[in-house]
Amino acid sequence: MCFNLHKQFPLISRSGLLSKLIEQLPFEDGSVCALKLPDLPGGAKAFELAMKFCYGVKFELTALNIVSLRCAAEYLQMTEDFGEKNLILQTDQFLKEVFTDWTDSLRALKTCQEVLRPAEDLYIVSRCIDSLATKACCSSIPDSITHLPQSTPAIEISDENVVAWNGISSAAGQKAEHLQGWWFDDVSFLNLHLYKRLIMAVESKGMNPEMISGSVMYYARKYLPLMTSQQLRPGATPVISNLLPSEEDQRMYLEELVTLLPTKKGVTPTSFLLSILRAAIFLQASSYCRENLERRVGAQLDEAALQDLLIPNMGYSVSETLYDVDCIQRIVDYFLITSQEANLSASIMVEEGAEFMVEREALTSMTIVASLIDGFLSEIAPDVNMKLSKFETLAATIPDYARPVDDGLYHAIDVYLKAHPWMTELEKEQLCRLMNCQKLSLEASTHAAQNERLPLRVVIQVLFFEQLRLRTTVSGWFFVSDNLDNPHHHLIGEINNGNVIDRMEDEIRLVVPEDDEMKERVSELEKECLDMKEDIEKLVKNKKSWGIFSRSIRLKQKLQSCNSEKSCDFKEPAPLSTLTASIDEQEEHSNDIAEVAAPQGFKFH
Repeated sequence: MCFNLHKQFPLISRSGLLSKLIEQLPFEDGSVCALKLPDLPGGAKAFELAMKFCYGVKFELTALNIVSLRCAAEYLQMTEDFGEKNLILQTDQFLKEVFTDWTDSLRALKTCQEVLRPAEDLYIVSRCIDSLATKACCSSIPDSITHLPQSTPAIEISDENVVAWNGISSAAGQKAEHLQGWWFDDVSFLNLHLYKRLIMAVESKGMNPEMISGSVMYYARKYLPLMTSQQLRPGATPVISNLLPSEEDQRMYLEELVTLLPTKKGVTPTSFLLSILRAAIFLQASSYCRENLERRVGAQLDEAALQDLLIPNMGYSVSETLYDVDCIQRIVDYFLITSQEANLSASIMVEEGAEFMVEREALTSMTIVASLIDGFLSEIAPDVNMKLSKFETLAATIPDYARPVDDGLYHAIDVYLKAHPWMTELEKEQLCRLMNCQKLSLEASTHAAQNERLPLRVVIQVLFFEQLRLRTTVSGWFFVSDNLDNPHHHLIGEINNGNVIDRMEDEIRLVVPEDDEMKERVSELEKECLDMKEDIEKLVKNKKSWGIFSRSIRLKQKLQSCNSEKSCDFKEPAPLSTLTASIDEQEEHSNDIAEVAAPQGFKFH
């Protein structure tokens, strides 16, 4: 753009640069001098405002034009040496007012992107960032904020979880939590370079990591569409659009944003870490970036959801698995390393109570991860391309003590056997060694005893451990019965309060049945045990397993019904030699037995 201006006044009197350039040109009356200013910051718009200032034409200074005008004034050397209250002084004074306001500071910082180098040299960028960081760290919202976003998706706080100290949900408390991220949307319009500097500034001023993580998450979801896109599902073809950032730009954004995420455990939700890891794999981010994300996920794997672990294999083909099993294997390995480090740190604690709490939390986390991985194994088991070695390695990574019950693992093994019918008996037995038959619930044991896909040896082990449970139940029942013999004398020797003794005697009389009735029930149990022994002998010969198991279940139900009618008092119960003999006869088929606790929750088909 061309400007027709006077050579003498007022340019020479206000601008040192123009004065020097004009003096170097040959001077003739009526001649026209042509000056080129290709490097002028702000271009024609900034030069026009500067010339208006020189000619005394009034115009409005705003947060949108102040930065470019200040840079242009510096370029034109409009200092106090060329007139009082020159443009540099005027713009500096206005900038001080801009820095006192959030909205104006943000607008000024956005315009710095157009004249970044001169704005950096004049410290305008750093002053804008410092102003914004100071205001973002304040607990109150600046008065210049006239509207807030409809929601603040960066901070994942559920309304039902926002409660007061007394446990009562507070609408005011919910609003306050959501308003903490009032600045997320405003700063998301900055380019990556300026945004990164702003996050580093708020961190240096002591902002809590949760808020920093929330802002980075908000920014990432805005500029990384692949994180929320359904294109990352297995077999999907990415849709290329001119409206979306290129994959190269997204990869750059992703790698930079990962470095901005706080490293403190639990600050960034695991679901977000897994989603950005999925995008990193798709965008072929650097190995350092992916390893960093895998380590972070591993450190808090107990907070993950099964659906988030289903990371599609980006190189999926006919011969490859549907999901990235190797990635999950590395994440589990990182989790175990983190757990071991936590246990070592707990072992050197002075306070025993604190050490106990850490160990209990570690065990709880390990149990949660075990259940999570069992679910993941069930998801990948139907994949015909899933190699047995990978499946076994992932399943064996979880220590045995982390599984209170092996129902989930049994379910995954059963699904794998069903999807891979060509497996040999040796491979099936090798796979089934992963689970502990003693740690199967009653429902799982019932299913396993009828499961034709399991090797015969495994079925026998299941039946054997069910008999062990049965023997323990019967022995415990008779132990209680013996202790109820002549309870009055025992209570009298222990308690001296007559009123208490009278009440306890009345209660005992109510729970003691007749001796004849008890002997009749014991006889029925002995008969059942004899039948069980005969069925076991037949099982070894003809591989029929269900008869003995069904009788054991019926026997257990009878025992439970007997116990439900209160314990009874008799002096000489019938012997259990028959039951003991039938159980001891099968002890050669037992495996190593681990201590267990059995939560419920699996359905078998």
